[in-house]
Formats: sequence, structure tokens, C-alpha cells
Amino acid sequence: MKVRVFVYLKNGVLDPQGKAVEHALHSLGFEEASDVRISRVVDLHVKANDAAAAKEQGEKMARALLANEVIEDFRVEVSA
Repeated sequence: MKVRVFVYLKNGVLDPQGKAVEHALHSLGFEEASDVRISRVVDLHVKANDAAAAKEQGEKMARALLANEVIEDFRVEVSA
């Protein structure tokens, strides 16, 4: 099953990469861009009997390696 893990900074955590991108967008004339935040998406396949088991595996992987839960949140989606 295909698992997609979205990893993003928690609210209140500064995002220097997002600020740099926002500044660059402004310098290119995209003044309407604001509150830019950079996130990651990790796509992977797991062997699982059903979507619930695949989601559980994705959540375990996120907690173990893919996300730093001190400063990041994550969400897991599963598709066939």
C-alpha cells in the first residue's frame, strides 16, 4: 500500500527556510505571498493487509525517524 507522510513545523516554531522563500518571492514581485512555511512529503510503499495497518506503520515510521516531534507535526495518508 502507498503511504504518504506529511511533516511540517508546529505552530509557533520559527521557519527560517520559509522566511527566506517568502523574501525571495517578494523580491520577484510576488508581494501577496505571506506566512510561507516549508514542509516535507515522504512517499513510500509498505506491506500491509489493510489501510489501517498501513497507516499505523506510517505513523510508527514518522515517530521513529521521519518527524522530530519536539518541533514537527505529521499526518499520514494511505492509498491502494
